[in-house]
Parts: sequence; structure tokens; C-alpha cells
Amino acid sequence: MPVDLPSTPQERLLTAADDLFYREGVHTVGIDRVIAAAGVAKATLYSSFGSKDGLIAAYLEARHREIGEGIERAINRHQSPRDRLLGVFDFLIELSSDPAYQGCAFANATAEAHAAGTGMASDAYRKWIRGVFTDLATQAGVMNARVLGRQLHLLWDGAAQSARMDDDQQGAWAARAAAAVLLDATLPAT
Repeated sequence: MPVDLPSTPQERLLTAADDLFYREGVHTVGIDRVIAAAGVAKATLYSSFGSKDGLIAAYLEARHREIGEGIERAINRHQSPRDRLLGVFDFLIELSSDPAYQGCAFANATAEAHAAGTGMASDAYRKWIRGVFTDLATQAGVMNARVLGRQLHLLWDGAAQSARMDDDQQGAWAARAAAAVLLDATLPAT
């Protein structure tokens, strides 16, 4: 069965960029390959995104939205504040279990080329994910939610890198288990 292509030229560019940039890298993939894969004219790229850096930033922003939606779904599967927080790691387990998983798109893009837009998009994502952990820790009643939020963010990053670099899908499970220990140690006694 044929796959439906995105309807607008901009959507096709983002879809092609997402596939190529994530699999091969933002610096490695030339703009001509993205344009060819999207089936659009070069002028469409420049009128829609301004430059390759603009397309990279849009690609990372779209990744941020997708991850945000996935995390929100994972959180909303649970009722208790503890389980909602650990649900974020359940999403990472899902992500890293996908055979196409290439690690954190933000870490990959930033490590490869600190192009304009890459840094800002990565910074915004990192601030957001740390905020998610901090907010969920606050909702769970943790006394120093900012510290726990940072610790959980480090576990998230480490598991994502381990899944990519070590081809270790168990890393996300280990990160979830470590997050549970940290969380339980910081929850108020009931």
C-alpha cells in the first residue's frame, strides 16, 4: 500500500529532513538530498525556512513537539504523581526500543554541528525536559524538586546516549529503576 506523502511542500521538506537528518546527521546530509527526497524546488526551501539552518531548527522544533506529545501521553496513562513521573521513562523505553532509534536528535545535532538554530532549539528542549521532571517532582511532593529534576534529566540523557552508543535498550529500563530509587528516597514519609 502506498504511503501518503505530506500535503504541502513545507511538510514534505520537514518529513524528508526528519528522516535524513535523524538517520545520517544534520551536517552530513546536503540540502540537495533533502530537496530531492521532498520533491520540491530549491526555492521552496528558502522561501519556507530561509536556509539549511532554518530547516534544521524547524526539524528540531518538530522533534521537540513529537517528544512532548509522547511524554504527555505517557504521563496521562497514570494517576499517582510517582507513576506519572516514572511514565516519562516509560516513554524513553518505548523510544529506545524502536530499531530506528538513533539517540537524542538534539544531542546528535549539537555534537555534529552547532549550526544557527541548533543550539537554540537544543537549549529550549533541554530546559523543557528538565522542567517536566522538576514539575512532576513538585507534584509528587519532593522537597527539593529542582535537584531531583536535574538528577532525573541526567538519567534520561545517559539512557538515551547508552541506547545509541552502546546499542543498549536496557539502559532506559535501568534509568527508570534508578529514577524510582531517587524518587522514593526524596518523597515525604507517609
